[in-house]
Formats: sequence, C-alpha cells, structure tokens
Amino acid sequence: MLGEAFVWLRSAAFNLAFFLYTAVATVAGLPALPFLSAHAVRLYARAWMRGVLALLRGIVGLEVEVRGLERLPEGPVIFAAKHQSALDTLVFHTIRTDVVYGLKRELRWIPLFASYLARSGCIFVDRGGAATALKSLVRGAREEARRGCSIVIFPEGTRKPPGAPPDYKSGVAALYAALAVPVVPVALNTGLFWPRRSFLKRPGRAVVELLEPIPPGLDRHRFMALLEERIEARQRVLEAPGSARDAHPVIGTVPGDEPR
Repeated sequence: MLGEAFVWLRSAAFNLAFFLYTAVATVAGLPALPFLSAHAVRLYARAWMRGVLALLRGIVGLEVEVRGLERLPEGPVIFAAKHQSALDTLVFHTIRTDVVYGLKRELRWIPLFASYLARSGCIFVDRGGAATALKSLVRGAREEARRGCSIVIFPEGTRKPPGAPPDYKSGVAALYAALAVPVVPVALNTGLFWPRRSFLKRPGRAVVELLEPIPPGLDRHRFMALLEERIEARQRVLEAPGSARDAHPVIGTVPGDEPR
C-alpha cells in the first residue's frame, strides 16, 4: 500500500513538473519561432524531449534505453514502431534530429504548441476518410523524405496495451512503396511503465529497440508479414517478466551528438 502511494506521489510530481517545464519551453521559444528553420525547431524539440526524459529519471525513477542504434542506416528511413505509451513520442528526436511524425489534423488546434508542430514539418493527416488520410500521409511523407527527413509511423494507428493482439494497418505499406527507403521496425515495452490513459508512471527501465531494417523493394504482402514478424517476436521478449531489469541504461544518449 505504501509502495503504491509512493508511485502515486512521484507520478503527481512528475506530471506537475512536466506541464510547468513544457509551458515554459513553449512560451520561451515563441519569439524566435517565426525565424527558425524546421531543422532548428526539431533541435529545440530534441532538447525539450531530453529534459522530459531527465524528469522521468529524476522524479519517477524511470530510465529509457535505446537499443540497436548500430543497425540504423544512413539517410532517410521510416521508423515503424509499436505504440503503447505517450513516452514513445519522446524518443525519436533523440535518435535523429531530422525526424517528422504523421499526426492527426486535430492537433493543429492545440494553442501555441501546434505552432511548433507545424513549423517542425510534422505531417498533419486529414482523417475524413481512409483514402483521404492515406493520400495526405503519403504526400506529406514524400515531401519530407525529399528534404532528407525520416518518418515516424505507428503502424497500428493507436496505442495498445502490452500483450494486445497485433493489428497492423495498410498505411505503413503505402509509405514503404511510395518512399522506397528502408523501414526500421521498432519494438518497445514502454506500456509496462507509462501505460496509456494512466496517471501513474512506474519506476524501472523501459526499452526502445531498433530492429534489423527492411530494405525497399519487397512486395506488399511480404513486407507486411516481415514487419509484423520482427516486431512481434521482439515484443514477446521485451514484455516478458523481468526482461527490462537486465537492460543497461543509456537514457538520452545517441552516437555522437551531431545534427542529422
């Protein structure tokens, strides 16, 4: 009982610190925002995300390990990641600065914060219908890939709890065919520590693992089968009881620190 109360108190302290830190970072950057390039905004996002990860470590006792950086190819890629937690969106800018996300169009109306999303090159997807959404995603991703950016997509479309049956959507296959760049599957166990729709954040060591890239050129069915096979096989390992305790913490570190 005392242990759970302590988790609640640490979660409350983190949530308060997170919102205050985010508010200060958002307001502080607004005067310069109109004059910043998309790349500069993404560098600012990286600094903000590293600050959030530091708050998680210091207040909650939750560390994040990124594995498989040695597998990451040069040049633009598509990160196709499992999605269990809000924490998943706080990692990819620490891996590469030239990363853009496909986001639902409704996020454009978040006061102030949406200005950063738009300025950073995020792809706002019109979800009026499946065909419309897919076209807007592919069109935006093509433009960003031509600028040398990597795309982050969550192939299941929404957060799912650990152990939920996989449900991979066709959007990732459309991107794979249209962009002709490697796809990096990403497995993770963040939902064990920062569950979706949960106030509580639990201490431990979350793992985000970059898996063997899938080269361009495969047919749609082979690609989708290979993507799901690689991610789900690793998910079973990362979600197994006790697996995260054996990880080595390297929170917020990437090879070198040069903008990419």
